[in-house]
Parts: sequence; C-alpha cells; structure tokens
Amino acid sequence: QVQLVESGGEVVQAGASLRLSCVVSKNRFSTYAMGWFRQAPGKEREFVAAITREGTGTYYADSSVKGRFTISRDNAENTVYLQMNSLKPEDTAVYYCAATLSLGLPVQASQYSYWGQGTQVAVSS
Repeated sequence: QVQLVESGGEVVQAGASLRLSCVVSKNRFSTYAMGWFRQAPGKEREFVAAITREGTGTYYADSSVKGRFTISRDNAENTVYLQMNSLKPEDTAVYYCAATLSLGLPVQASQYSYWGQGTQVAVSS
C-alpha cells in the first residue's frame, strides 16, 4: 500500500510564498511519476504540475501557475515538493499530491493511482 502525506498548507496573504511537501511511504519512490492537483470549493479537481520519475522533466498547468509554481523531488527522501510564489486569492484550494507508475507526465487525475489526503492553502487579499 502506498501512502502519501502532504504538509505545508496554511493561511497566507497575497504575494506570499509557500512550499508544500508530500512524503511517500514506499520503497522505490523513484519508480513513480508524481503530480500535484488542487480543488477549490465548488470546483472540480484540477491539475497543477507533474514531475517525471527521475525529476528530469516537469510540466505545469496553464498560465495560472506556470512561472509561479515549481515542482521538484528528492528521491533519497521519498518527497515531492511544490514551491508556490506570488500567491493569489484564486490559488486558495486543497492541494493533493498523487503518484502513478505511468510513464511521462500524466495530467489527468484518472492516470494517478495513489493520492494523499490533501493540505489546505488559503490566500487572503
């Protein structure tokens, strides 16, 4: 069983930065591509960013996050990160990390097999 535990979410003001972490309790962490998704109140879960198994490739959602968010991973620590800068009120959501054995950079939630419980990010104006 693969378990994912996110942390780092909190209430911040617009313009602030946060770094989310997701620890994966599984050996061979490097066999999983990882992704971050978010879900705002009343909205569907949406893709934010993904990173390949080795960390050599990344992909981001549209201009809403590209250039402000950075996904990275530390395979020695079984951890994936999401660095979020210049936060905006519209970034307010529950952020989820997810793991998949799929190759490449999956962007669909259905392509991920394992999910964390989520961490709340709230950005005030």
